Parts: sequence; structure tokens; C-alpha cells
Amino acid sequence: MTDIDETIDDVREAAADFLNADGRSAGHVALGIAATVGFALLATALASGAIKPPRRTAAQRRDGDAPVAERPRGAFSLILPAVFSATTLSAVRVWNAPSNATRTSAMVLWAGAQTINALWIALRPASRGMQIAAAMTSAGLAAAFAHEARKLDPTAGKLANPTARGVGFVNAMGRKAEARQATMH
Repeated sequence: MTDIDETIDDVREAAADFLNADGRSAGHVALGIAATVGFALLATALASGAIKPPRRTAAQRRDGDAPVAERPRGAFSLILPAVFSATTLSAVRVWNAPSNATRTSAMVLWAGAQTINALWIALRPASRGMQIAAAMTSAGLAAAFAHEARKLDPTAGKLANPTARGVGFVNAMGRKAEARQATMH
């Protein structure tokens, strides 16, 4: 074998290990990638524009009530796909795990979490009660998926994390960047 052949084999082995695809056909792995990435992209697209959020009332704006689940703005908007990617990669690893009831349960939880997160992002709840509901359902489903994923594959469980934490961090950074720009002369 040449160095190029060895490198290609090493890359294939690393990809199979990363995707938890050892012993799975290329068609099964490709279908899993297409299904999970397609579902995540569909959920993101619906959250980003298809469903318009309700307008906040004057009292909500005055009191500083802002939605908890919102997509990042400006330059930080590039982070949102990466946040969804971590759970999508976890779902691909779960998809490639041996077929059993735990795998089915984990995939159902993942699809539910993606759907609920997209819904909350689209709705952008402004009231405290709805923000609590958004946080609780998102965190609960993410934790349930991570728990089921960890049963199948520890790495898949580690990749799964609540997306609201990442989006909240990115939005906080965006607000700090905007504040600095406003004070410059």
C-alpha cells in the first residue's frame, strides 16, 4: 500500500468510528445522515422564517421582557447551525447503533426535541410563564435524549446538549458587542 492508500484507509476508519458506523452498510449510514440532517435543517428553516413570532406588547418592551428562545442576530447567527449540528451528530451516532428499543426511543426523543426547539424558537415566548415552559421542555427533552443516547453510545450522549444554552450565550455576546459599538465615538 502507498501512503495515500493508508491515509484514505485511516480517514475511512476515523469516519466510521466517529459516526459509530462500524459494521453498517454505506447506504444505512447515508440514509441516517440524510434523515437527521434533513430533519434538523427543516426544523431550523421552520423556526427561522416560516412561523412569525407574536408581537410583544408595549408593557413587555418597557419591562425588558424578551424571548428566551430566539435565534442569534448579526455575525453570531452563524452559530445556530453549529448548535443544531452537535445534536444532529449525536443522532447520527444513535442511528448507527444496533437496532433495538432504546435506539428507537432515543431517535423519537431527538425528533421531538428538534421539533419542540424549533417551535419555541419560532414562537419566541415573551411572558415569564411561557419562557419557563420553553426552557423546561427543551431541557427536559434534551436530557431525556442524552440519557437514552448514552445508553447506546457514550460519545453520542456527550454530543447531545440543550441548544438554548448555546443560543443564549451567543445572544449575550451579541448584546455586549452592540453595547461596545454604541459607546464608541
